[in-house]
Amino acid sequence: MKNNKKLRKWLDDFKLDHPLVIAGPCSAETEAQMMSIANELKGSDVSIFRAGIWKPRTRPGMFEGVGSIGLKWLQKVKKETGLLTATEVANANHVKLAIEHDVDVLWIGARSTVSPFIVQEIADTLKGTDKIVLIKNPVNPDLALWYGGIERLYSSDIKKLGVIHRGFSTYSKSKFRNNPEWQIPIELQNKFPDLPLICDPSHICGRRDLLHDVSQISLDLNFDGLMIESHIDPDNAWSDAAQQITPKVLIQLMKELKIRKGAFNEESYVNKLAKYRTKIDIADNDILEILSKRMIISDKIGKLKKKQNVAVLQSKRWNEILGKMILVGKEKGLSEDFVLKIFKAIHQESINHQNKILNS
Repeated sequence: MKNNKKLRKWLDDFKLDHPLVIAGPCSAETEAQMMSIANELKGSDVSIFRAGIWKPRTRPGMFEGVGSIGLKWLQKVKKETGLLTATEVANANHVKLAIEHDVDVLWIGARSTVSPFIVQEIADTLKGTDKIVLIKNPVNPDLALWYGGIERLYSSDIKKLGVIHRGFSTYSKSKFRNNPEWQIPIELQNKFPDLPLICDPSHICGRRDLLHDVSQISLDLNFDGLMIESHIDPDNAWSDAAQQITPKVLIQLMKELKIRKGAFNEESYVNKLAKYRTKIDIADNDILEILSKRMIISDKIGKLKKKQNVAVLQSKRWNEILGKMILVGKEKGLSEDFVLKIFKAIHQESINHQNKILNS
């Protein structure tokens, strides 16, 4: 897939002076719920009203959506508020029904992106339509799989194409529902700079108190828009209650976010600096996460040494590590002095941890 500036045309057609905002409930529940949310969002920065009609759930027995009846509610939202509408599709039948009900934006969810068969089925069904199609990143951090989904849609001559970053599953403990792993969408953005990129902070965060910071980071990284879940009564939502916010809170959030001005590909010094500083903040957080994991391993070694009555300092092992890291650092453009300072500090912290364990 070659870079193609025409991919941005559908976004430019909105003629917005702010990022594109897609908002609405995680799940369509009732017609009254849908209309209540939509009417509060009408006239705000929200351009597209989203609602899950079919909900792919991890385990059976959970709420799996109201089904096609919800498409009629989306039609009513569009007719009475003028908002465009969006929903997730996971197979050919979903696509056909959504098109029949004049849904404007279709997105492919993370669980579907992992299957080339599903993506191809959707791409084949959409061929020849002028719908906006967005594809979320796969559940796990697999950039090639994300590329593959984009390329399948592009090959089906879908001209209104974009991507949604919703974070990645991890076994590690994290404050996020899905780790943002910002380096992955950044790499995708660098490869396809003309492909509109939307951030889904609701699914990254999993809790509403983190939404502002994650939304701001995405805007600092030149994301083109946000998809945020909004519910009239979030605490009693039928799905994903903790990550949804009321329309009033959403409207206030959009006012508080700092929007980077300027045309696409036209960055001033201030905007470039903000982008690079955000990348540094992300990298610094990643460094601290890795160091924390390293100390957990060091603690386990300390417990093992205590059990076997072995001294904390193992000079031979330490010298082997230091020599190896100096060579690796040199290959990565880092000076020997810098590497020595870092690993001496790391080693001292490991010794402190293990001494504390041996003397406990």
